[in-house]
Amino acid sequence: MRNWMKATVALAALTIATPALAAWEPTKPVEIVVAAGAGGASDQMARMMQAAIQKNNLMKQPMVVSLKGGASGAEALMYMKSSDGDPNKVLIAYSLIYMLPLSAKIPFNWRDLTPVSVVALDQFVLWDNAAGPKTVKEFIAAAKAASSPFKMGGTGSKREDHVLTVFMEQKTGAKFSYLPYKSGGEAATQLVGNHTESNVNNPSENLEVWRAGQVRALCVFDKERIAYKTKVTDTQSWNDIPTCKEEGLDVQYLMLRAMFLPGKVTPEQTAFYVDLFQKVTQTAEYKDYMEKQALKPIFLTGTDMLKFLEEDDKLNTSLMNEAGFVAK
Repeated sequence: MRNWMKATVALAALTIATPALAAWEPTKPVEIVVAAGAGGASDQMARMMQAAIQKNNLMKQPMVVSLKGGASGAEALMYMKSSDGDPNKVLIAYSLIYMLPLSAKIPFNWRDLTPVSVVALDQFVLWDNAAGPKTVKEFIAAAKAASSPFKMGGTGSKREDHVLTVFMEQKTGAKFSYLPYKSGGEAATQLVGNHTESNVNNPSENLEVWRAGQVRALCVFDKERIAYKTKVTDTQSWNDIPTCKEEGLDVQYLMLRAMFLPGKVTPEQTAFYVDLFQKVTQTAEYKDYMEKQALKPIFLTGTDMLKFLEEDDKLNTSLMNEAGFVAK
């Protein structure tokens, strides 16, 4: 009995001394992949996350922003698809994941990847040059009266900006010549330079030129106004921008901002990133960015995220079909 008790005590001591198996975490730098060019909303969000993670010590390894906007973003999607099992790459995704495979027939499906979390919803605003029409009604009237179609700048072809342009034509009878650029930043520059009459950039992409008084926000494509009431320009807050429906243009669209890992990663690896991006959404950097860039904060993961993605996929597929952008 004495020997048995000694053995039991020794085993207990050994158990206490043995550390629990550590949860998975990256052992080398993590690449956050952006399916767009420099200066656009995805690039800006990726760099905010990079800064928030570093400043708040949320991960031991550094995060490196990797721009892969080639072939309208197909470069990034195929790069992620070819990275099965690599937990050191994470895609910052938007509705490109639904639209590009439909318009370009690339062999990609978002289900090839591992969903991590939806971290925000992005709105779209109809902008014109500060010297242009002052209201949506004036803008549409000018577009209808123009001798040639108004030039509408946007990011990429047969994507969100292009779809919104087609719907504006369908709703108003005005004609637009859509000009695709590499990023929302470039579309903003072209509008300021009067090379286009308008764009439908995300708030973040036109923020600085709006603040500088070079462009005018005509309306937001949402069922409700942007919530933030702090003044952005000398006279206006995001909340002061009317909805397009208020202005007689009944077009609505919201775009996801979501994080995906490659396929065939482990549940432990996915869990690490779910936890990481949830912590990011709690940082001052994220909250400040949401307000300054006029994004809708949200955090979905697991079955809630999958349900959202399936419904969003159906909506975007329907919009692409209505616009005539699905490749035959």
